Amino acid sequence: MAQDSDNLTPSPDRESESSGAIASPPQPSESHDFPHQSGAIADFFGFNTLRTTMRNEVLAGVTTFVTMAYILAVNPGILSEAVFLQEPGDLFGELVMATALSAALATLIMGLYAKLPFVLAPGMGVNAYFAFSVVLGLGIDWRVALAAVFIEGIIFILMTISNLRSKIVSAIPECIKHATTAGIGLFIAYIALKNAGIIVADEATFTTLGDLKSPATLVAVIGILLTSAFMARRITGALLWGILATALLGWIVGAAPWPSGFIGVPPLPTDLFGQAFVGLADVLATSVWQLFGIVFVLLFVDLFDTIGTLTGLGAKAGYIDEEGNFPGVEQAFMADAVGTTAGAVLGTSTVTTYIESASGISEGGRSGFTAIVAAALFALSILFIPLLSGIPAFATTPSLLIVGVLMMTGVRRIRWEDPAESIPSFLTILIMPLSFSIAEGLAMGLIAYPFIKAFQGKSHEVTIGMWILAIVFIIRFAVT
Repeated sequence: MAQDSDNLTPSPDRESESSGAIASPPQPSESHDFPHQSGAIADFFGFNTLRTTMRNEVLAGVTTFVTMAYILAVNPGILSEAVFLQEPGDLFGELVMATALSAALATLIMGLYAKLPFVLAPGMGVNAYFAFSVVLGLGIDWRVALAAVFIEGIIFILMTISNLRSKIVSAIPECIKHATTAGIGLFIAYIALKNAGIIVADEATFTTLGDLKSPATLVAVIGILLTSAFMARRITGALLWGILATALLGWIVGAAPWPSGFIGVPPLPTDLFGQAFVGLADVLATSVWQLFGIVFVLLFVDLFDTIGTLTGLGAKAGYIDEEGNFPGVEQAFMADAVGTTAGAVLGTSTVTTYIESASGISEGGRSGFTAIVAAALFALSILFIPLLSGIPAFATTPSLLIVGVLMMTGVRRIRWEDPAESIPSFLTILIMPLSFSIAEGLAMGLIAYPFIKAFQGKSHEVTIGMWILAIVFIIRFAVT
């Protein structure tokens, strides 16, 4: 999950972390603080060069896992609304396995290939787009939607190899990138409030405040307060503890049934594994414009989410030098792209690098072994599917709401005094939750931006790529 990279700016006492390249990490004040590390693992990951230890790496890996383990409950909860056989939730256990295994595999690639302490998992926001906009909103079969994710992953791999990514990045204005992140945050928060019954449908006003005396809704409200307290106190793993605390309270008061168990043998993902290939056979039957819109949004969100996250993490860990060079970043992009492709085969939405990796970096994680530890913990988490399956949907509301808050931070980087930035950005942010579609909000912003710039007499500031995107989306609205 990406946040504004400004939040990762090191404090003065860590200032040295933001200026050195990977070969020149922050130096300890005393050489004996980092005794010489020997052994195959230390040599492979460069512990001595990076001035780190096995203890630091293990602690960092555990910290990052705990910080982002909430995804094990949240992602299956979102996807199970749209990915099912007979009724919503009947594939929850398999979705937990798909989430855990895709996170473990992608993170393992990040650790072994890129040798960076970054952890990956199915991305927040894009999972909501997958479930609520593509499958439920457009009526696309979830197998075809998984095929679209697979196609997106392949395109991302090709873009990484050809370095086409940089050209696309330069075509999109910064304000639209920040607005997209913020809009997705509002979309996620809106879904969370809806699932908990805090916001309900109303014939007169479309939506209104729900019955706060309802047991599940009341527990969700209390959970929001608890999770906010954990965040305010900067407790490691605040979102995970918020989910567990809300679920426990719900079980105690009878708002949800107790889980059937704590540990169990995980089910084989027979109904999910490989379904993306089944969907590929039907993808040609999908409207060309629908397919274009789906793949474009998946690619857009993944692309900028990954770029923003890696930049922020690289700065915090001291991997980016004064000229902006980031050794190993191409390998990190490839790990992300391969993770997305593999995740689609396993049965989950787009996999991306998580900004929560910053928690492990803060604990001293500097090498890929941090990622290896986190990957192992994700793999082990599939043993707790009985517990995760028992977590009610309203228990994830607090964490989803906080995720929405964190994704809003980038709006301060939009120049609100400039109509050419503020109007397209506002349309992007507003339309996403109101239309219940990330794609529609993004399209509005991409169409509005070049025209308002032209009205200002600044059409020369709009890239050709931006005009092409705007025209493509106009045609899409005209023919669909």
